[in-house]
Amino acid sequence: MFWNNLSVAVNYFIEIAIELTVLFIGITFLVGLIQEYVSDETIKKAMGGQHKVVGSILGAGFGALTPFCSCSTIPMLLGMLNAGVPFAAAMAFLFSSPLLNPVIISLLVILLGWKVASLYFTVTFVAAIIISLLLDWLGFASQVKSAAVIRGSCDCKQATDAKSRVQRSARFAFSLFRQLMPYLLIGAGIGAFIHGFVPTDIVSRLAGPDNPLAIPMAAIVGIPLYIRAETMIPIGLALIEKGMSVGAVLGLVIGGAGASIPELALLSAIFKKRLLSAFVVTILVIAVTAGYLANLLTL
Repeated sequence: MFWNNLSVAVNYFIEIAIELTVLFIGITFLVGLIQEYVSDETIKKAMGGQHKVVGSILGAGFGALTPFCSCSTIPMLLGMLNAGVPFAAAMAFLFSSPLLNPVIISLLVILLGWKVASLYFTVTFVAAIIISLLLDWLGFASQVKSAAVIRGSCDCKQATDAKSRVQRSARFAFSLFRQLMPYLLIGAGIGAFIHGFVPTDIVSRLAGPDNPLAIPMAAIVGIPLYIRAETMIPIGLALIEKGMSVGAVLGLVIGGAGASIPELALLSAIFKKRLLSAFVVTILVIAVTAGYLANLLTL
């Protein structure tokens, strides 16, 4: 039994490490290209400039249109911070990106119905905007580590041909990957251990319908699983058929997709402890709120 679990964990670690590496380098390279071809001022204006509310709405909307998993969101977040995008707009993107995209919403509509899908979208989208503005108002922008914004001042003498831009984007991607790789591997290792050695029935038992704390427990249990929302939704349907409440499933989906251990490991290289803690609490609040509302909606 032990060796079988170990084999599962090792295979999972290899798969996740490769997937995260490819996704991270790929999306970081794209961010580098965006920075090469789109000026900082253009990005600032697109995200609302000095209008924090508009910027947060656009940030959440951009996140809802991008089919990124949580760990692919981090390089894009760094690109926004490098470009001077307002803190509230960048945080709204961070909250909404792994939780909202057309694929997730379509799966929810097909599997759980349009009411649950609409509730999921509304709660997540609105919460991303409101909480990002609240964190900005409370001064959490100072909790971003200065070393995280690694893009230097513009060198106007740099070559602007396509080959040079691609080369600089590739250097940016691999440089950032080397900086954050230890955090990524640590997170993948913890996730692999849980995936291989924690029985699935424990999750179902802790988040069962007879447990009054099922929804917050599901949200907490979801965090270390690192399961993309697109993958978790079909699993959630099977769990619902076995007796888990819709609210507990939404809590599990939002907790797992919004604040996975690999994502938190990467964010710890970018955020100071207060902001990292606020991020986790925010995801849990969104997960629990959506879960209880979903249960009321499906009574």
